Amino acid sequence: MMRRASICKALLGLAAIGLLAGLPGAASAAPVVTLKVTPIPIPGFAGTGDILGAGTAVQAEYTISGTESTGGVPSQLRGVTFFSPAGVKLHPQGFTTCSLSTLEAKGPEGCPKKSQASAKGIAGVVDVIGGEPIKENATLQAFFAPNGVLAFYANAASPISAQIIVPGRFMTAAPPFGPELVTEVPIVESVPGAPAVSTTSINIKVGSAYRKHGKTISYITLPSKCPKGGFPVKSELKFESGETVTVPYKAPCPKHKK
Repeated sequence: MMRRASICKALLGLAAIGLLAGLPGAASAAPVVTLKVTPIPIPGFAGTGDILGAGTAVQAEYTISGTESTGGVPSQLRGVTFFSPAGVKLHPQGFTTCSLSTLEAKGPEGCPKKSQASAKGIAGVVDVIGGEPIKENATLQAFFAPNGVLAFYANAASPISAQIIVPGRFMTAAPPFGPELVTEVPIVESVPGAPAVSTTSINIKVGSAYRKHGKTISYITLPSKCPKGGFPVKSELKFESGETVTVPYKAPCPKHKK
């Protein structure tokens, strides 16, 4: 009977652990990610922004927290997939491009100014150097590359000192989504012997336009209709720990039409 009682206690203990694991705020092996997406005006182009059927730039803001990697920092980011709402249109034609080889050899300074698909954004990064987590705000900028590729250049100048190029390729997702941007992030080592660099935040505004025959041609155009409850957006982030974190978001419907 004592043996049976011990087994019952052990089973009850396991059940309690299982219940606690399902509670909000319980410890998790995966990083915790938040996402906010906001349509904004394209600088210098009136009539763009959070307007149905209009050209727009898009501000994407991520935060990443966790303790999966060495030194109690988030696991290294290995890929980001971004799902746009159905009805979003992309128009890469007509924009000046910068090749990935030019970006790699010369950096953003070697690219034509008109190939910039975004202003400089920020990527928060952290690396455990000498046992201490060192934080830095890296610059992050998007460029139009050949064949419809959107290339992201990140530069952590000091004290971490790391640069990467992340090419993004587009696919068409199943409804209720539309254009799907897929990227793979390489492992980045800042100094010999230190763990790979982890990402803690991303904040970037992607979108550009040009004028042709007096008409504004935008890279991104919002749908002409918005479903009840807002535009569905989703992002999937892959980490070196093997986890994939999916973050849904509903962008509020614009108040105005083009």
